[in-house]
Amino acid sequence: MRVLVTGGAGFIGSNLVDRLIGEGHEVVVVDDLSSGDRDNLAEAARSDRFELHVLDIRDRALIGLAAEWRPEVVCHLAAQISVRASVADPVHDARVNVEGTASVLTAAHSAGARKVVFASSVAVYGRPGVIPVPGDAATDPRSPYAASKLSGETYLAAFRALHGIDYTTLVLSNVYGPRQSPAGEAGVVAIFTDALLSGAPTVLYGEGDQTRDYVYVADVVDGFVRACGEAGGGRRFNLGTGLQTTDRELHTLVAEAAGVPDDPGFAPARLGDLPAMAVDPAPAWEGLGWRPQTELSTGLKATVEWVRSRRR
Repeated sequence: MRVLVTGGAGFIGSNLVDRLIGEGHEVVVVDDLSSGDRDNLAEAARSDRFELHVLDIRDRALIGLAAEWRPEVVCHLAAQISVRASVADPVHDARVNVEGTASVLTAAHSAGARKVVFASSVAVYGRPGVIPVPGDAATDPRSPYAASKLSGETYLAAFRALHGIDYTTLVLSNVYGPRQSPAGEAGVVAIFTDALLSGAPTVLYGEGDQTRDYVYVADVVDGFVRACGEAGGGRRFNLGTGLQTTDRELHTLVAEAAGVPDDPGFAPARLGDLPAMAVDPAPAWEGLGWRPQTELSTGLKATVEWVRSRRR
């Protein structure tokens, strides 16, 4: 199978690329390297079934590349992912996430691709009334980022109706694991790990009782690979564990994995932070045969060891 991966030099994308190549597929990555890292693709670059094109997904050259390469499936992960950045500059967020998705879909259609697998976000659910959030929950975007992700889902449905190109949307909870950058607002595992291994102070906001649903990157990659097949056409699936972990509990687990004292600082709660989030992954088991396999403690140990190995 030929697969085009947008954002393939990023945290999740590069792990997906390695999995696809390892299974014998041909992969072309499109990434402008604005947040992705070429080093994440060092292993993939040793394969003759891999190409990297440093290109903005909004560039018209994407259509020509897709037409030449003719992927069967497009995995679309390239995005502006910061909620706070989207609030500060909603126009830029829309240009990357809305215009960019329309560009990717146009390229996929022009190339005759069978399917697009789209990375969405739990942000589309807003403040959920029920936790874990079911896959058919109403959407309630409360930031330009959430609105742009939901718009991407709408574009997928429109292209399916107009052109017959299939799609599956994967709503990702808090993904963590090797290659996640500590520079950003969403990667709290990477932030804690980097600080604790460096001996730097860590901070919890409020009482540290906010909860999130942490899912290991290898499990998320497995969801993408399954969605590349025939299953799940025209549907949205949650990729998460359904389990809630507080910030305080997470800090303790990361500290234990790192073998360092569990002694965070505290700061006032941040305005607008969700008090709780977890998603119901059951429909993904029914529709894709997917379920999370990695216990949080196991995934954190692997993540800490990866970060530690990079420091040697």
